[in-house]
Amino acid sequence: MNTLQISLAIVSALILGIAKAGLKGTSILIVSFMAISYGAKQSTGVLLPLLIVGDILAVSYYNRHAQWKILLKFLPWMILGVLAGVYIGKELNEALFKNLMSVIIIISVIIMVWWERSHKKVPEKIWFAGITGTAAGFTTMVGNLAGAFANIYFLAMRIPKQEFIGTAAWLFFMVNLFKVPFHVFSWKTIDRASLFQDLYLAPLVVVGFFIGVRIVSWFNDQSYRNFILIVTAIAALVLLLK
Repeated sequence: MNTLQISLAIVSALILGIAKAGLKGTSILIVSFMAISYGAKQSTGVLLPLLIVGDILAVSYYNRHAQWKILLKFLPWMILGVLAGVYIGKELNEALFKNLMSVIIIISVIIMVWWERSHKKVPEKIWFAGITGTAAGFTTMVGNLAGAFANIYFLAMRIPKQEFIGTAAWLFFMVNLFKVPFHVFSWKTIDRASLFQDLYLAPLVVVGFFIGVRIVSWFNDQSYRNFILIVTAIAALVLLLK
């Protein structure tokens, strides 16, 4: 690895920790930087254990705030999406996938803003959890980019900041653990070499997490919702244009 690749890996680990503390919407930066450092597919194997480190910190810190009713409605659909991603992801055209996902996210954010301003009731039917959950599961398996769809679902449920972070923490902890065997045995992206890289980067995730906790404390519930909408839209635009 050259100096640029090492630097981007370090920055990615710090941003990942900050994101796991509740500052969602930075997935595209993390995934992009890690892909430059390790290669597009191999980077997913380096990234997944680091995500789990962040998840452990998040569930430990925000455990009491999780909304299990909302989580359990969303989780089965996300697992279904992961399974689809395992088999379809190998043959998927990466550029087409990213562009399509970006457009869907941008449209979803526009709908969310309209819901926010019109005070319309957000759908609580199973189809809404099904669509967003399956999309989140598929995108997390293919590119560790599920955050946007999960953000949209949790924002739509109008849960407060702490509950948002706590519920998302448990959701991604369980889903990321579920993904590990597929990366080890099917995609073969987690091996001794990738885990060796994780040993160096994991402490930076911890540092980033506690930085993120401090930053999150500056937001009230409404400003946090607005922040998530904005960074989700920006991330989708970056993904579309990169």
